[in-house]
Amino acid sequence: MRVAFAGTPEFARVALERLHAAGFTIPLVLTQPDRPAGRGMKLQASAVKQFAQAHGLPLSQPRSLRLDGRFAEDAAAARQALLDARPDVLVVAAYGLILPAWVLDLPPRGGLNIHASLLPRWRGAAPIQRAIEAGDASTGITIMQMDVGLDTGDMLLVESLTIGAEDTSASLHDRLALLGGRLIVEALELAACGGLPRTPQPAEGVTYAHKIEKAEAPIDWRRPAAEIERRLRAFDPFPGATTNLAGEPIKCWRATLGTGSGEPGEILAVGPAGIEVACGGGSLRLTELQRAGGKRQPAAVFLQGKAPLPGMHLESAPD
Repeated sequence: MRVAFAGTPEFARVALERLHAAGFTIPLVLTQPDRPAGRGMKLQASAVKQFAQAHGLPLSQPRSLRLDGRFAEDAAAARQALLDARPDVLVVAAYGLILPAWVLDLPPRGGLNIHASLLPRWRGAAPIQRAIEAGDASTGITIMQMDVGLDTGDMLLVESLTIGAEDTSASLHDRLALLGGRLIVEALELAACGGLPRTPQPAEGVTYAHKIEKAEAPIDWRRPAAEIERRLRAFDPFPGATTNLAGEPIKCWRATLGTGSGEPGEILAVGPAGIEVACGGGSLRLTELQRAGGKRQPAAVFLQGKAPLPGMHLESAPD
């Protein structure tokens, strides 16, 4: 089977690696253009591009796939590349560009998407983060037959996994990436022998995982402690959860639920085990923090610098 692939970040690279290792012919890889990254803001190739180049896979990096849009020339070149590749199917994983109908109609088997949730829950851009933030007990991978809607296509394979009490978006991402890589190989092997039935998504239980924005980072200490703790894990590694102490910005990475009470944002206790902060309901013991320009540190190390004192307040996010 000839498998064209469209994806950009590490989540997609894992799937591409599994497809390559399974022996599928990959006549074309689509990925996003290089982007500035790092402190020097130098152009950096996506994880998928790096894998494709390392393994000699044909590569295209269109800025858009809309034939009538601003980057129509890019789209036309990508269309010709797909026509020349003659794929039987297009596998898509966290590509980041909207796929017009012509893309999905071009391969005989259409497009198969690796989506990191149990559809129809958490359609959209940030299913991993939103599942943790919402306190979901489980998530998983859905291999979906793509249509022109937002993650609305028929389900082909679904497998769930448990969200652990200490899972961050980073750790859950890695587990889901491995699961997605395994399931897409299984799906294509089943499709090759005609054993991949399609199941429409239920009409009930639809939720949308909106893109994570930097503006969500500030902590609102008026919220319940359990909710804030989930957001810390959901926003690790991006954008992080931020607060201010006497005008100093601080990122809070890890916390455990405490037993204290007080005014939201009030520091109740300080010690090697952490900084206990009152919330709108309950308290949190911050156990891993980071000062501006510094590194993530355990609370015991963080407190060797300018340590806060009980009675001081961490500033809540503005209304």
